[in-house]
Amino acid sequence: MMLQEETTLPVHITPGEQEEIKEIYEKLRQAEAKLVGPDGRTEILPNNVYSFLLRLLADLKAGNSVTILQSKHELTTVEASKVLGVSRQYFIQLLEKGEIPFHMAGTHRRIYVRDVLAYKAKRDTARRKTLDDLAKREFVKGDYGKVPDDFHTGK
Repeated sequence: MMLQEETTLPVHITPGEQEEIKEIYEKLRQAEAKLVGPDGRTEILPNNVYSFLLRLLADLKAGNSVTILQSKHELTTVEASKVLGVSRQYFIQLLEKGEIPFHMAGTHRRIYVRDVLAYKAKRDTARRKTLDDLAKREFVKGDYGKVPDDFHTGK
């Protein structure tokens, strides 16, 4: 069976139709989101849950991996270091310097997800600021986008 590509002509929307579209959009935007089960039972979803589900589906559609953890969930040092993309050794140093709070479960360190994510957000913000400052300095000097004479591509 061969698929045919179908071309449609642009549709002209009158000002009246544009107003109707606006009204429909507003109704949909303000309407309650509902989850309907296979048995027909309906559950109204709070807006934040609906938004979360949309983001989740968008990530899955894009092929991204998704992990869902409650903020009270405890991580081992190995798990937490993987979340941050650092070695376990380096992560232990962060804990010992007091950069990230932890507690002991017997002889093992445990870290709450919320604390790891808070550190990650703070670290990422600092990195972004550093890069922005560097780019700004290079732009002001007129060097932004220039390739140094001694730059080698390794080819």
